[in-house]
Amino acid sequence: MSPLAHGLNGATDLPIPLTYALIGAAWALTFSFALLFFAWREPRLDPDSSGFVLPAPVRRFIDARATRTVIATASVLATACVIVIAMFGSSDPARNPVPGVLYIGVWVGVMVASLLIGPVWKVLSPVRALHRFGCLLLRRPPEHGILRYRDEWGYLPAALGLFSFVWLELAWRAPGSVGSVLTWLLGYLVVTSIGLALFGTAWAERADPLEVYSTLLAHLSPYSRDRTGQPVLRMPLNNLAGTPGLAGSVAVAATLLGSTAFDSFSSFPWWRELVDDLAPVVDATLVRTAGLLVFIGVVGGLFSVAARATGGVSPADRALLPRRLALSLTPIVAGYLIAHYLTFLVEKGQATALLFADPLDRGWNLAGLADRDVAYVLSSHPTVLATCTVLAVLTGHILGVAAAHDRCLQLLPPRHRLTGQLALMLTMVGFTFTGLYLLFGG
Repeated sequence: MSPLAHGLNGATDLPIPLTYALIGAAWALTFSFALLFFAWREPRLDPDSSGFVLPAPVRRFIDARATRTVIATASVLATACVIVIAMFGSSDPARNPVPGVLYIGVWVGVMVASLLIGPVWKVLSPVRALHRFGCLLLRRPPEHGILRYRDEWGYLPAALGLFSFVWLELAWRAPGSVGSVLTWLLGYLVVTSIGLALFGTAWAERADPLEVYSTLLAHLSPYSRDRTGQPVLRMPLNNLAGTPGLAGSVAVAATLLGSTAFDSFSSFPWWRELVDDLAPVVDATLVRTAGLLVFIGVVGGLFSVAARATGGVSPADRALLPRRLALSLTPIVAGYLIAHYLTFLVEKGQATALLFADPLDRGWNLAGLADRDVAYVLSSHPTVLATCTVLAVLTGHILGVAAAHDRCLQLLPPRHRLTGQLALMLTMVGFTFTGLYLLFGG
């Protein structure tokens, strides 16, 4: 059986009981307004807090040139192997591990790792590794490019890159095919390589969709660096408070959150019937693309309107509020990443790994992997799975509300600190209610 029937489409394996959904939504609502009106009266989050400095041996290992060289070399070789397997292995995704590597290993595994230990893709990126090597040969700092990356672009190129991925996963007619995955991967490598050559590492930090996503989630990890660049551990919300509010911040968060919601929604039988009924008239890819754009647009539009719904600020400051408050969507994105794709990471990740027993479809049995079976450790315990799902969504909501509240205390004038947050809090509660309903309905 293919580990990827059609992209990821996690909602079909992840229904949760209605009781769990209602309890989680009630807690989200209660916590939001208790925090808003009673508990948190002054800003508390400090992105420059000293934190706990890691022991010297650990710091030396993390920053050692040998460590980075080994990781970079392994990343480049692994990417080359993936391309070779995609080109010369089986065209059947049930026998080729490449779709699983991208959809599960990178899109889910790397991002979950970033939640735990920091910006993983910044270290693993094969394009960054090749760019550093090229700059070493040219004796040019990697930060320097031929052109200057314009500040007004912000994260907008990354948002477009993220949309290209979720479009492949959720709208394209053959998202699980080896050819489709290879095409996206090669396109990503080419565009990112050109971007780094032209703009230096600023392109990776702001325009590389995978690095921007990984770094965004890494702001929720305890790992960070202090002002001197030393690795430290600090409270994750302090790290989140340091998320830069650049142009495109809302677009990135809306793309991630809206696409996940659409993935759950696309599992509804009536939506599938509608797509099938329209197929003779309108191509199914166009229908799914329209649905995906609607979900992303609604998430971004509602958040932007709610963030602006305050008094006491100038029109110029009001226009900047959505990007400055976009950090509050990061924990919600992280919560739905865990809730939506947990079974895929744990179980279909195993299925992908087992396909490496015979990656080129030559009848091999490398490391005896073909003799092993997938352990369905979560699907066989639906109560545990449902509990983890609701807790992930609820935790994401709580952290998002806390981050938004703290930032509002800094940005809004004293007379509007409570009333100015009401629309934003209600919107975030609405996202949580809707997300739990979609997970339940799926």
